[in-house]
Amino acid sequence: MLQPTNNAIRVFRTHDSIEKIIKKSQICHVAMVDGEKPYIIGMNFGYKDKIIYLHCDKIGKKIDILKKNNNVSVFFTADTDLFARHPEVGCSWRMRYRSVQANGKAEFVDDYDKKLEALNIFMENYSEKPVSFSKPAVDNILIIEVKIDDWTGRSFEY
Repeated sequence: MLQPTNNAIRVFRTHDSIEKIIKKSQICHVAMVDGEKPYIIGMNFGYKDKIIYLHCDKIGKKIDILKKNNNVSVFFTADTDLFARHPEVGCSWRMRYRSVQANGKAEFVDDYDKKLEALNIFMENYSEKPVSFSKPAVDNILIIEVKIDDWTGRSFEY
């Protein structure tokens, strides 16, 4: 197993460092406030210029929650790696990772051209090949746009 290069927790707020982590992430977890209870779901996403793009059906629990309270926290994790300093000692096992927590307000986008633009940004996160979207597919989804108010990056064992 790989040995750690650094055992410190590092916290950073620089734009470039945080964007690198977001762009390496495959999914994000979106936390919402459902009355007095937290609600969190994993989602695919797009990202550009401090804006997170999510897509979903036009109806559902998350839509109902966000209509009442649009404050969200979005969490990204990248570069995870399980290792042990001493494999026979349980407490020496660690998970190396990089993460970002971003906070903002979720806004619904239902304008066709803006949805299409967001979907193209979304797909840039998953494919370098150009893709197309049918009009019915675009019409049948809702884009959730989260403009990031604040963010923090963190790395452990990197």
